[in-house]
Amino acid sequence: MADDGHMHRDGARGATGDRAATRDDSEAKTDEGAVRKPEAEGDESMTRENRGEDLECGSRGSGAAGDELAGPEPEPTDGDPEAEPSDASAPSLEEEVAEARRAARENLDRALRAQAELENVRRRMERDLQNAHKFALERFVAELLPVRDSLELGLSASAEKGASAASITEGVELTLRMLEQAMEKFGVRVVDPAGEPFDPAFHQAMTMQENDAVDSGSVLTVVQKGYVLNERLVRPAMVIVAK
Repeated sequence: MADDGHMHRDGARGATGDRAATRDDSEAKTDEGAVRKPEAEGDESMTRENRGEDLECGSRGSGAAGDELAGPEPEPTDGDPEAEPSDASAPSLEEEVAEARRAARENLDRALRAQAELENVRRRMERDLQNAHKFALERFVAELLPVRDSLELGLSASAEKGASAASITEGVELTLRMLEQAMEKFGVRVVDPAGEPFDPAFHQAMTMQENDAVDSGSVLTVVQKGYVLNERLVRPAMVIVAK
């Protein structure tokens, strides 16, 4: 019985020791968990800090890249007339437009006046040219009128009784000289090549005759005199040429 009691106490003590050991193990585990938890929390906080730094660096890098792509920001300019047109320039523009229109009207008026003046000049020139064609012989006719008057007087004198042939001849010769003078005033010259060498530019040969008294090719007889106007041939002289 004593042994059984002793064994029972030993068993109780063993159970108690086991419970104490179990309690110590649980407390040790609890302490170990408590120690590991702050360490985990510390690791997690460090991880979060590292992630924050990474995010901040990334944001800074992306911001710098955006700044490089965007380029430098334009600097604001004070008083730039092109950037912001002011109301003060509007009246100036209207004045310039009005001035340009006024100048355009003046130029158009000058052009119209110049065109009208040119048209008047052209009409005057045409009228003067027509008058020149119509009245080019006015002075020549005025010089011929005395010749006509002389011929009329000669005819009247020849019809009178007692008129001599000598007086009539004298009157005709005077009229002829008046005609020659009138013609010379206007550049008309008589071509009378008697005894001169034949010139086909001013002479027209009607026939050729043998004559030993003159050189061959000389003009023997002038059948009809020729005339030139300012060295232009009006009528060639009709001649007989020696051969």
